[in-house]
Amino acid sequence: MTRAERAARVLEILDRLMPSPAIPLDHADPFQLLVAVILSAQCTDARVNLITPALFARAPDAATMAKLHPMTLRMLIKTCGLAPSKARAIRRTANTLVKRYGGQVPRDLTLLEELPGVGHKTASVVVAQAFGDPAFPVDTHIHRLAGRWQLSRARTVEEVEADLKELFPRARWNELHLQMIYFGRAHCTAKFHDPAACPICSWAMSKARAVAEQTLGSKLDLAPDRHTSRT
Repeated sequence: MTRAERAARVLEILDRLMPSPAIPLDHADPFQLLVAVILSAQCTDARVNLITPALFARAPDAATMAKLHPMTLRMLIKTCGLAPSKARAIRRTANTLVKRYGGQVPRDLTLLEELPGVGHKTASVVVAQAFGDPAFPVDTHIHRLAGRWQLSRARTVEEVEADLKELFPRARWNELHLQMIYFGRAHCTAKFHDPAACPICSWAMSKARAVAEQTLGSKLDLAPDRHTSRT
């Protein structure tokens, strides 16, 4: 089976099992999504969605967030982890948006990546989910799935993103990255994964990969995301 044939079959299964995936982070506008994605680093979407209602009630927009007292912001987000660094990133980003863009989130991927605390993945999520522009955000989970399914042999998320964009239609990128995320959570988890029971790994994963995962388990690490500190 070629990579293109494998990709077509993966797409068919994801469409059947994960149709019309919802955007996982609750938000009312691009700014709130940007803040939610920053908060989601090393934190579950469910936890972020518990935190953001109170946060956005106090500071729903960039102008208000920029004026929020640093300690107040830290207390509002403390249960999502890494609160000090996330609070600094959010305040700096809010200030930058107010000074450069009148409080609005730019739609341009390059301009988003220039914001404090915002890396390529976060910028791609905002472009895709807030503005509906084609993008394919790749995190370590999608990186893992692409490797398991032999869709990419790349060692960095940037290279995996390029491989996936080449394999799948541009019109499907935004929905597909969400389908992969939800499928991974339900059927293709990082730990305690049984390839034989997975609707995709059962036929797409190589025997060598299956043996390696069985032998090394969590030690079978992927290359680190260059944007770990800039989500």
